[in-house]
Amino acid sequence: MKANELRQLYINFFVSKNHTQISGKSLIPENDPTVLFTTAGMHPLVPYILGEPHPGGKRLVNFQKCIRTGDIDEVGDATHCTFFEMLGNWSLGDYFKKEAITMSFEFLTSKEWLGFDPAKLSVTVFKGDADVPPDEESANIWRSLGIPDERIYYLPRKDNWWGPAGKTGPCGPDTEMFIDMGKTKCSPECRPGCSCGKYFEVWNDVFMQYNKKKDGSYEPLKNKTVDTGMGVERTIAMLQGKSSVYDTELFLPIIKIIEEVTDTTYGSSGDTDKSIRIISDHIKASTIILGDEKGVKPSNLGQGYILRRLIRRSIRHLRKLSPEGSSLDKIAEAVIGIYGEIYPELVNRKEMIIREFNKEEEQFSATLKKGEHELEKLLPNLLKNPKKIIPGRVAFRLYDTYGFPLEITEELAGEHGLTIDREGFEEAFRKHQELSKQGADKSFKGGLADHSEMVKKLHTATHLLHKALLIVLGDHVAQKGSNITADRLRFDFSHPEKMTPEQIAEVEEIVNTQISKALPVSFEVMTLDQAKAEGSIALFGEKYEEKVKVYTVEGFSKEVCGGPHVTNTKELGTFKITKEQSSSSGVRRIRAILT
Repeated sequence: MKANELRQLYINFFVSKNHTQISGKSLIPENDPTVLFTTAGMHPLVPYILGEPHPGGKRLVNFQKCIRTGDIDEVGDATHCTFFEMLGNWSLGDYFKKEAITMSFEFLTSKEWLGFDPAKLSVTVFKGDADVPPDEESANIWRSLGIPDERIYYLPRKDNWWGPAGKTGPCGPDTEMFIDMGKTKCSPECRPGCSCGKYFEVWNDVFMQYNKKKDGSYEPLKNKTVDTGMGVERTIAMLQGKSSVYDTELFLPIIKIIEEVTDTTYGSSGDTDKSIRIISDHIKASTIILGDEKGVKPSNLGQGYILRRLIRRSIRHLRKLSPEGSSLDKIAEAVIGIYGEIYPELVNRKEMIIREFNKEEEQFSATLKKGEHELEKLLPNLLKNPKKIIPGRVAFRLYDTYGFPLEITEELAGEHGLTIDREGFEEAFRKHQELSKQGADKSFKGGLADHSEMVKKLHTATHLLHKALLIVLGDHVAQKGSNITADRLRFDFSHPEKMTPEQIAEVEEIVNTQISKALPVSFEVMTLDQAKAEGSIALFGEKYEEKVKVYTVEGFSKEVCGGPHVTNTKELGTFKITKEQSSSSGVRRIRAILT
């Protein structure tokens, strides 16, 4: 079975179970400020998992592109990937454990669908602890489907519990499904989740049934939800009998191009294979990021920093295989060839993608020259050190300031009889990561910090602000991102010049006038065409479902939005713009508060 078949089969199955197919969303998260990229299928659905009604109904299914950056340095083995796709189905207060588990079992084992032998299926459930009882309900459902006790494993919180997004909120147990690959157990303790390869995780059903309160206790949720995930890459590898995701059609065309441009052979040596896997994974992830409808470009901050790191690591490994240079454009074209039909934005943005790869490659060539020159200047003093060790902070400065890969520093150091203080490098790198993590919350492109009352008020105020800007500045104004916490709102919009004090005052007056009118705020579900026909504001480049929610501030504004909002403008208080500044070329940024 190929990836395209698996995606369609999954969608068809859940549509036959009365689920509405919804489109996958951007890699740039709108509703989760804790991550730079969408890392799971549930991220775009956070508002609806938290209780907002979804225009598609209570049963949903889709596939979602995801990026995970925590394992970038692990990429190169047979399993790790930076970009991957998640298949998911959701119940938003509709069915719960019995229906979810039964449907999972049917899709996995029915001859009409994936057709796995039920005798090879093992499952895990939450074993309970001092705070929450064991998930006997899920275990009993599996027993009723014919899974014997010896293949039902009770595992602790670290294995079978989905925590809240923050310190409090919706959470609950999950049940995970594994296929026995027929290998002998590595030890008597071997069980699903063991890294020996006997058990292959194929699916995860998460049951949001509790609310974690501020005092650390748990209470049952009124609106219980189901959130499931099946990884496309790993599942097709198993279905095709492959030991690695890199041996499937999602990677082989890319690897073929890398072999051609580097004159190497995949499978010829461990080091070569590792470099080829790194290049194919990183260029794929970079192409998908650049081609995203909210695509970012290489930079030294946030998402752009991750993108730059992926591209430059690819270039480094290409040059290890072929010192004469690389062919990022040809490799990117292979990625577009694989995914262009399913993600047409890649085809539409192809020229820009190739241009950015070429630009980054050119810049990195200059970076390598600068780094080599800087290292040569340092060498006379470094060679005086009797220990012949380059301090970790020096190696990290070359890496951080010049983008100089540690491997190159080690290689050049070795030529002069020097080694690198790797522990010192790792320590400097850890400190850098901590600072980057602290800055990540500030660099995300949009979304809400939480769903508190103050955030709802400020979110509603952005609708009034957006409309007021259109009135004062003109129809060219379009939202370019927002970031809302309980303290303030931040709103980015297209406008070529700094706003005058008179314009700022006029915008404030318009917003406060609408607040004083005590206008009702309501929403309707309608088609996107109908929303546009009624003059609703919609974000350019955003992927919308066939049906959308349109929030109306009576007599003032209409906007396509997922929520949450207050029910009347009188709840907002007084609106005050605290700062107006440049965000980027052609984009202005307003910060405002409610008092």
